[in-house]
Amino acid sequence: MPRRSGLGAQQNPRAGRVPVVRLLPPSARRGRLITLVPLVDAMLILLVFFLVTSTYLDLDQVPLSETETAAPSAGTSGETLLIRIAPDGTAIVAGQRVADLETSARALLQDMPDRAVLVFPSPAASVQTLVTAMEALIRAGAGSLRVVRTETAE
Repeated sequence: MPRRSGLGAQQNPRAGRVPVVRLLPPSARRGRLITLVPLVDAMLILLVFFLVTSTYLDLDQVPLSETETAAPSAGTSGETLLIRIAPDGTAIVAGQRVADLETSARALLQDMPDRAVLVFPSPAASVQTLVTAMEALIRAGAGSLRVVRTETAE
């Protein structure tokens, strides 16, 4: 048989055998891979669930019993001035209906400018009436102004 020249010219002593490939276990081939994608997916689903099922509290309102007296809020000294807003939109200060809330509030706040002012609107009063009353109280010099409501029994 004639000899061929080139790469296959040399004889391989193990030419008849099948090569054995030894595979390493998966942990030895590469480091274990921990993915955080399922964890992030689960956390996002829980976040959406809790956002949808939670109830939002109106934190701008302070529950108050139906008495005319209220404790002074923290950081203020003196009495608390409670102003009721009637369903027709008129202001009631100390049991008296007041035509001009700004003038009356200015007279009451003149002696104690750091006096806390609580506005107690009727559920039937419009939001615009409440906003108008709050603006009048701010112009009169009320520094601490809060809107309060009564707890309703269900």
